[in-house]
Amino acid sequence: MHALLSAPDTPTGVRSGQAPEPVPQAGDVVIEVECFTLVARNLDHAATLPPGSIPGFDAVGVVRRAADDGTGPAPGTRVATLATGNAWAQLRAVPTHELAIVPQRVDPGQAGVLLVPGVSALRAIRRLGALTGRRLLVTGAAGAVGHFAVQLGRLAGAHVIAAVRDHGSRERLVALGADEVVTGLDQVSAPVHGVIDSVGGPALAQAFDLLAEDGLIQQVGASSGQPTTFVPYQLVGRRRAIEGFWAGDRFGPDLAYLLDLLADGRLAPLDGERAEWGDIDAIARRLRADDAPRRMVVTLRHDLSARPDADR
Repeated sequence: MHALLSAPDTPTGVRSGQAPEPVPQAGDVVIEVECFTLVARNLDHAATLPPGSIPGFDAVGVVRRAADDGTGPAPGTRVATLATGNAWAQLRAVPTHELAIVPQRVDPGQAGVLLVPGVSALRAIRRLGALTGRRLLVTGAAGAVGHFAVQLGRLAGAHVIAAVRDHGSRERLVALGADEVVTGLDQVSAPVHGVIDSVGGPALAQAFDLLAEDGLIQQVGASSGQPTTFVPYQLVGRRRAIEGFWAGDRFGPDLAYLLDLLADGRLAPLDGERAEWGDIDAIARRLRADDAPRRMVVTLRHDLSARPDADR
């Protein structure tokens, strides 16, 4: 099958090539991949993998072969999958507990763009506990995780404060459910119960001082690329905490929940520039350009009609 393979010795970190078709375990389905999402840091990560391996986390496609143990959907069903590795290929084997059926009303590309940031936002917000009537700060709110964290925080009953670099995204964030949009954490006027932080750097230390007692920061990223420095005793004697985010596994139920929200119009989709599978160098250059999109949805062409597996 065709695949994008890790190639640390190339400028893009990947190359087009051939790979063996996946051999599923008893609890795996095999899907024909329709699309997956690429962001620039995905290429950076791919370059750290063993040469020839297939990178990628998210993929949307149609089941070609059902799981041998009888779990999961039947052939012909469109599913969204989230697991580590083996996503950037024509075929993917994935455990049935790492997938969800894509509702008919949901565009496959929008489903794919939802998976990684949506699950990250959902699971990070859960770690904050009950949010009804409490103040939630989302840093880097204009990004992908922020896009969903603002909405999910609002659905959880929080007063959502969206922190961004400038007011260019203000109207969009208010439409998503932000009660306040600030361009600096010094504009946050009262303590917050929880923080979803994807910026890191000095903002993380500043956000810590905004926490109410027993408050918690979930750090899901560090887009600033800067270190965080705490002054002496800043962390001492305070019942508040910073927790590094861990996504976990067994994503199926959370994927289903998010996709249902998307289908019902209760969650606004996140768009990505579309590109067809082809010249990976051209796609990589587009992602590295000064006017690059934040994400690209790479689509593959298949005959995706349901067909039984002749080998079963």
